[in-house]
Amino acid sequence: MLKDPLIRYPIAISFGAIAGALSRYYLTLWFAQRFGTSFPYGTFFINLTGCLAMGFFVTLVSDRLVKIPPEVVLMLTTGFLGAYTTFSTYGLDSLILLRVSLSRPESISYAISTVFYWAGSAILGIICVQLGVIIGRQLL
Repeated sequence: MLKDPLIRYPIAISFGAIAGALSRYYLTLWFAQRFGTSFPYGTFFINLTGCLAMGFFVTLVSDRLVKIPPEVVLMLTTGFLGAYTTFSTYGLDSLILLRVSLSRPESISYAISTVFYWAGSAILGIICVQLGVIIGRQLL
């Protein structure tokens, strides 16, 4: 039963997610206690270190410098880093889109999609958070 990837992969992702979420939680608390809450130092640190870790790990795996089982890849990327920060995935997706658009300079649509994803995710994400606040307040 545990040899089936349909069972092993979700278990690996879950273990990584637990560790990632707890890491984010405790780091956020530590930064708040150490530096105060006037600026989201913890989130800022987590977003940057998550992006750094995602770039480093994906490079190790994709360049085949290290042979890593798929369960471990999923545990660290989707699980740990996904729960630690989804910003790391946003960073990776933006980089992939940028590379594709630079490799096809004749196609303006790739450049447009890259800019839309990069800026749109950030700007629309903030707008959606505000929209959620408005909807939540209307329902209460």
